[in-house]
Amino acid sequence: MQVREVMTKRPDYCPADATIRQVAERMRKDNSGFEPLVEGDRIVGTVTDRDLTVRALAEGKSPDDKASSIATSDVLYAFEDQDVKDVLRNMQEQHVQRLVVLNNQNDKSLVGVVTLSDIADRCEDDQMAREIANCSKHYH
Repeated sequence: MQVREVMTKRPDYCPADATIRQVAERMRKDNSGFEPLVEGDRIVGTVTDRDLTVRALAEGKSPDDKASSIATSDVLYAFEDQDVKDVLRNMQEQHVQRLVVLNNQNDKSLVGVVTLSDIADRCEDDQMAREIANCSKHYH
């Protein structure tokens, strides 16, 4: 199974100069816990609901501060034609539950997001279930 079969096809994003409040509002509107930040045609960071708590709220940031101040700048991604089992292994190695999905290695256009729950919803066999469980073990 390929990533394109399970991913959330949602190339929505926030501009790189968005505020923390704007990112939080987008997450609420989209019912999402993950927003890419984009400058031009390049993804420059990602913000998770956890970043809003740990990096913004706990550090006393203002809702009007730039979201880039709390964003993760190392953008982890998968390609839409990758095998889901390879992506699960990558998620486990990187200790993440979400990846940006790009169309291909040449264009690298944002086409969606794949989450551990997207994959779990389409779990096909016992081996994949074990991979999903292994991917989740580091969370408390």
